[in-house]
Amino acid sequence: MRDEVLKRIKYVKTCVMARELCLLVRTNRAVLEPKDVQEVCSYISNLCREEGCLEPSELCQKAADAIGSKDEEKYLELCAQSCVKCGEAKRPTPKKHAYVS
Repeated sequence: MRDEVLKRIKYVKTCVMARELCLLVRTNRAVLEPKDVQEVCSYISNLCREEGCLEPSELCQKAADAIGSKDEEKYLELCAQSCVKCGEAKRPTPKKHAYVS
């Protein structure tokens, strides 16, 4: 049981956080400076790498690099690819009969 809880905590600290941050950046990109987007995308890339999702991590880092070089079209393409790959990532299955005290 402990291992399952720890896996779930790690999943929330990495995958859930990365997805939420990605969504926040993508939906508010117009009000953010390119350096803000680059910084957050690099952080998201590190979260993905920590979880072992290397392909989404690399794509997200390339997107961060593209926004740093002011290539917004390439950034958007790479960001979209990373999001698709992230959706393919493993997700822990919720426990059906969880006991809560």
